[in-house]
Amino acid sequence: MKKSSTQRLVLAGLFTAIGIVLPFAFHALSLSGSIFLPMHIPVLLCGLICGWRHGLAAGAVIPLLSSVLTGMPPLYPVAISMAFELSAYGAVIGLASKKVNAFAALVIAMLSGRAVSGIANVLLLSLSGKSYAWSAFLTGAFVTALPGIIIQLILIPLIYAAVQKNKHLERVI
Repeated sequence: MKKSSTQRLVLAGLFTAIGIVLPFAFHALSLSGSIFLPMHIPVLLCGLICGWRHGLAAGAVIPLLSSVLTGMPPLYPVAISMAFELSAYGAVIGLASKKVNAFAALVIAMLSGRAVSGIANVLLLSLSGKSYAWSAFLTGAFVTALPGIIIQLILIPLIYAAVQKNKHLERVI
């Protein structure tokens, strides 16, 4: 079933709302966003289900809106860097899913978004006169985030498969 542009827009709005509420819920439960990556899940699902344009838009908006509405993450440099990173996730998974299966698209998007995050952090921190070490990038993007990465690798393909398998669910989601 091909989604109309209205359906995709509504779904992107829903994923955006989830992207703001989910991290807030994690923080309320004292669960670290940098460990569990709750903003990433709705963006990746948005790109996969709604397409690259909506995934890119949701990825750009979620961290900035969250910063303004909840104070998390701090706007500069974290939310701005995350806007670039999450935009890459949403766009890349939407584009890659047209060429490869959802799991491979997810892995490609996760690696691409992390590369964009590293570049954005180098640029943003250099504007502040600070440096961004390779070890800080590797630690933050892969080591600290490992639980979130594992959750994404399990949860996103399962949700996407359920949506694909159950066409009646796709109308709702």
